[in-house]
Amino acid sequence: MSGFDTGSTAFMLLATSLVMLMTPGLAFFYGGLASKRNILGIMIQSFVSLGITTILWYTMGYSLCFSGNGPIIGNFDHLFLRGIDSLTPFGNGDIPLLLFIAYQMMFAIITPALITGAFTGRVSFKAYLIFLVLWQIFVYYPFAHMIWGGGILAQWGVMDFAGGIVVHVTAGFAALASVFFVGARKEKISKPNSIPLVAIGTGLLWFGWYGFNAGSELRVDNITALAFLNTDVAASFATVTWLIIEWSREGKPKFIGLMTGAVAGLATITPAAGFVPVWAAALIGIISSTFCYYAVHLKNKLQWDDALDVWGVHGVGGLTGTILLGVFASNAVNGNIVDGLLLGNSSFFFKQLVAGVIGAVYAFVFTYIMLWVINKITLVRVSEAEEVAGLDASQHQEDAYT
Repeated sequence: MSGFDTGSTAFMLLATSLVMLMTPGLAFFYGGLASKRNILGIMIQSFVSLGITTILWYTMGYSLCFSGNGPIIGNFDHLFLRGIDSLTPFGNGDIPLLLFIAYQMMFAIITPALITGAFTGRVSFKAYLIFLVLWQIFVYYPFAHMIWGGGILAQWGVMDFAGGIVVHVTAGFAALASVFFVGARKEKISKPNSIPLVAIGTGLLWFGWYGFNAGSELRVDNITALAFLNTDVAASFATVTWLIIEWSREGKPKFIGLMTGAVAGLATITPAAGFVPVWAAALIGIISSTFCYYAVHLKNKLQWDDALDVWGVHGVGGLTGTILLGVFASNAVNGNIVDGLLLGNSSFFFKQLVAGVIGAVYAFVFTYIMLWVINKITLVRVSEAEEVAGLDASQHQEDAYT
């Protein structure tokens, strides 16, 4: 018989399921925002990650992220989960290691799917599949290892509770690189085909984010509860802040804006959820919506065709949250972290700032180079005729609505 804690094990099974649900939620969110000709084209890019990333994670992903003592990447000790069985414990033995592997796999699944919103309607499915594999191996895995797997950034003292750098910064700035490489759509003005579908996606993302953030404590304790509440508080304050800013600037309260603000708040609190007091989560929510709203406004002014605002929401949000963790971190709240700038520790703030910038620059540069290489193998962008017809018809020969 195992000695695992049944409460923590049950909770982590639930948290893992919630994070898995975020990927279909993302598909609905992006699918509703896309044009009618590209609904399935964007949704399949999320769903296919469920399959391909799981295969990658089982064969080598977990091993490269969480085995070995390399500064940048792990080793091959646990290829195909070699040496791990159902009785192998994780950490202090509260939960099985297999459960931790499954939980972390869900993060790997959704991260590259986030990027797809930037280039919706103009990237071939074949090129995306190559992108999906290479991006995880050369961007996601190194940062997961460097921060969560005991690599060089962790040794330096960088903290990321649930994926500010590992997930949102890398995906957001990879999305921006994708926009620059792929170029603008032929028809930039594209209204959402289904705002109710976006609402369903937002609800699933918000619901799943409790598993994303609270589950990152990896057991049930007071920090689990703190991360859960901070997640909701930040998202709620961000939702209302975006609504107010957009209403005051455009004269009408916009539902799409409200939901975008919620996702911005969720992305921004992610690195700090278990490390800051609740009042700080409220401030982070307000700051996140303000920064992300004006990042999207800047993107529009500069005519960067990030179709679904991945950079403005996830990239800017993740970087903002990473830096704000350096401001609001409190050792009194969580003994596993040092105090932040507000409590007199400028060193930790500097580390968070530098690590966030490193993640952004690396993800941007490597993604751009990787797309250039993929383009030599198979054209990344579809032809003008295929783009005009829509990816649903030209790439998949299916229709979302008949």
